[in-house]
Amino acid sequence: MRMQVRRFTRLTTGYSKKIENHCHMVALYTVWYNWIRTHKAHRLTPAMAAGLTDRLMDMADVVRLLKRSYDDS
Repeated sequence: MRMQVRRFTRLTTGYSKKIENHCHMVALYTVWYNWIRTHKAHRLTPAMAAGLTDRLMDMADVVRLLKRSYDDS
């Protein structure tokens, strides 16, 4: 994760200045890594390999879920 997310290294201007922003970024990265990113050899996401879903999600699905959770509250 440290090599893929430049916010963990303070060498760039993209580091998180607030802990809240950093937590949101880690949450989005975790969703992307487990539900959207496909493994090149297996052509599955980790969530598909674990049997949690049978379809490939994209960022529009994540935005839809976030919007639905904000509308409910």
